[in-house]
Amino acid sequence: MKPKERLAIPRQKPRELDPRERITNFREVTLGFDEQAAILEANRCLQCKKPACIDGCPINNNIPEFINLLRNRQFEEGYWKIRETSTMPAVCSRICPHEFQCEGACLRGKKGEPVAIGMLERFLADWMVLNKKNLLLPCKVDRGKKVAIVGSGPAGITVAHYLAHEGYRCTIFESLPVFGGMLSVGIPNYRLPRDIIGAELYSLKNCGVDVVTGVTIGRDKTLRDLQEEGFEAAFLGVGAHASRKLGLEGEKDTAGVIHGVDYLRRVLTGEDLDIGQTVVVVGGGNVAIDVARCALRRGSSNVFILYRRTKNEMPASRAEIRHLEEEGVRIEMLAAPIRIHAENGKLTGVECMRMELGEPDESGRRRPVPLEGSNFFIEADCLIPAISQNVDHTADRGFKFQTAPWGTYAVDPTTLQTSVPWVFAGGDNVLGPQTAAKAVYQGKVAAESIQRYLEGMDLKENRKFPQKHI
Repeated sequence: MKPKERLAIPRQKPRELDPRERITNFREVTLGFDEQAAILEANRCLQCKKPACIDGCPINNNIPEFINLLRNRQFEEGYWKIRETSTMPAVCSRICPHEFQCEGACLRGKKGEPVAIGMLERFLADWMVLNKKNLLLPCKVDRGKKVAIVGSGPAGITVAHYLAHEGYRCTIFESLPVFGGMLSVGIPNYRLPRDIIGAELYSLKNCGVDVVTGVTIGRDKTLRDLQEEGFEAAFLGVGAHASRKLGLEGEKDTAGVIHGVDYLRRVLTGEDLDIGQTVVVVGGGNVAIDVARCALRRGSSNVFILYRRTKNEMPASRAEIRHLEEEGVRIEMLAAPIRIHAENGKLTGVECMRMELGEPDESGRRRPVPLEGSNFFIEADCLIPAISQNVDHTADRGFKFQTAPWGTYAVDPTTLQTSVPWVFAGGDNVLGPQTAAKAVYQGKVAAESIQRYLEGMDLKENRKFPQKHI
């Protein structure tokens, strides 16, 4: 029996922005950056003697130095300062949750707005493209040793970048029909234009990297096959593409229920997917927000998000939450789905329950506690859970890899070597769903380890890139 209370959530009217907000707030600038605005923002940097922003950056970019170069109009030098530590500033500057990383550590943010580090990084990356500057690095002489890289996300791209430039023959195997992993099928085009991903592909191919799409390691060929083909080391960067389930009856076989990363993958690979007008998205992370904004752009008129905590606990980027609300999507806080309603196998609605916040859980956030008797019903055409992802272990078939409690690959915390000595792993399939910047850093760590392994060197002594994110 359905609850008596029915919740109808009309789309909110998008907030109208004063045009001056777009002009004076550097954070809102998106294309055709104003050099003067960038320099003014750069001048806000205090050039701290002990810059916490560097520690806050998963890649350890020298943020004060590239900002100092920028404010002195040394834009090209500023860009190459970032490239000393990061393989993909154009990507990370667009999609990383800076407020939880570098900007969250900025001293300016203690009593006001932090320096817009992400936008300054993006300005430099885009300035290089707009001014047709060379973005390629020289490649060393071929060493004749082959490395297989499974997955073309930010971790795999970074491993290929470092090893190819050191002269190793790298081949990337991507199970999807497109290059880029979650960058291409998990992040909408409006956040990460596809020509930026294409530039990463061009850079790798320019240094001799082979990219094979549409081949799933573990199904079409195995790691053992790769060994027999002469690959002396492998890197697993398969990401975390398997949707975590709500655990509700009917979730698997009800038409109208589709999971967040599955929805994004199907839409972003070109499928013409009609999910109806009223869409309920469950979750509080960037994937949930990406799903909601994509659904709006594809014609669903009434899209809203259910989240079991409050906005303060949402793990999504503050900027993404703001953009979501500006587009008219409402977030129904302190609510969670408890039952799927269907007729003839097709979704008709979702039964939910109100929550209140109790004591903190292992994540440090207050635990949501159901309020008895608070059930309510939402009529809906589509339910999209977007509550996290797990690792798909197809790639390791035929081998017994040790795994961590959450199903991720267990690796040496210093070297990222798996329990199979010639195989290394990094990114989301080690960390769980995390930021692109953390995957980039792990790619750097793994590349150093693979080079040491191939050259018969000690994997741990005097490392250039010590591991820090496990």
